[in-house]
Amino acid sequence: MNTVDTFHFAFRSLTAHRLRTILSASGIAIGIAAVILLTSIGDGVQRFVLSEFTQFGTNIVTITPGKISTHGGSLGAIGSARLLTIDDAMALKYSRYAQYTNASVMGNAEIRAHGRSRRVTVYGQGPDFSRAFNMHIGTGQFLPDDDPRNPRAYVVLGSKVHAELFGTDNPLGAILQVGGSRFRVIGVMASKGQVLGFDLDDTVFIPTTRALEIFNREGLMEINIAYQPNASLDAVVDDIKRILIARHGREDFTVIPQQQMLSTMSTILNVLKFAVAALGSVSLLVGAVGMVTLMHIAVAERVAEIGLLTALGATRTRIRILFLMESTALSTLGGITGLIVGASTAWLLKILVSNLPVNIPWDYVLGALGLSVLIGLAAGVVPAMRAAKLNPVDALRAE
Repeated sequence: MNTVDTFHFAFRSLTAHRLRTILSASGIAIGIAAVILLTSIGDGVQRFVLSEFTQFGTNIVTITPGKISTHGGSLGAIGSARLLTIDDAMALKYSRYAQYTNASVMGNAEIRAHGRSRRVTVYGQGPDFSRAFNMHIGTGQFLPDDDPRNPRAYVVLGSKVHAELFGTDNPLGAILQVGGSRFRVIGVMASKGQVLGFDLDDTVFIPTTRALEIFNREGLMEINIAYQPNASLDAVVDDIKRILIARHGREDFTVIPQQQMLSTMSTILNVLKFAVAALGSVSLLVGAVGMVTLMHIAVAERVAEIGLLTALGATRTRIRILFLMESTALSTLGGITGLIVGASTAWLLKILVSNLPVNIPWDYVLGALGLSVLIGLAAGVVPAMRAAKLNPVDALRAE
């Protein structure tokens, strides 16, 4: 019995018991399809979340007031955090690695124009904000480079605010009242949509100092620095700390690199994707158990056939190879079917459900397909060894 005969015999065995073949392959196919579908959704969610953050750039460092790391003991009277100020932001402009520096504060206020009013989020930003965060102007210009301590009362509208208050009219030069202050409109932002739940179109942008006055705040909420892309992150952070410690006398602030946040978030999302893949693999385990059971049944049904093959000169090794080949073919068939079904379902979900982020991670797909082949080998080992150990005389007597 040569190799070609073995292949032919294994193929005839699979086609002769079609129902058993379909049942065995279906368990693996369902497991593979589940892994593909779950990991596609998990990978899509990961890409969506990371893209939401990275659309503003990745070379950004945020400084917030207060030191969030744990201290060994109470700092007593000096424990109160010093506020971040406009002067701190101006000092950070002289960092050797800074491209753009932005002092930021935000709040909620009522705005009025043309006899209409609405309540929106008001962002107090500096003139470098649009460049630091890759924001684009639709009409007019962004806030000019005025003296940060005494900027002119200019405002830039989000596209939704423009539509709600001015309709199709050109708002440039119009007066907009924000809280109790009047501002002249000098620009309209290009539509940005919602980012992580924040509607950047339903907002207005005013100079930071003016926002501090409106919201009656003394300090900034944060300072953002966009640093040179080729600069070392450690060097950027050290230079920021050097400047602020020289001004504050101690490190009473927190430096948060966006790369650090992205790395942490990516790790969490990778764990989530692995977890959903593990859940899908449970179906593969169930399919493997079913395959082992059916292969044992196949050996019991074909005792006489095994005895005849042995009597005709087939070696025990050839008998083992025969049953291993059958189980491997079953699992491969199930794996390919599951791959087609899972990939097709993920593709249909991507088309039919526009808001559902779906992306097929082919590394997981190929891993699951390889795992199905290994499951076939593992499921066929014990039945194959059992078949090979049958005594040909006893096997023939079973006929």
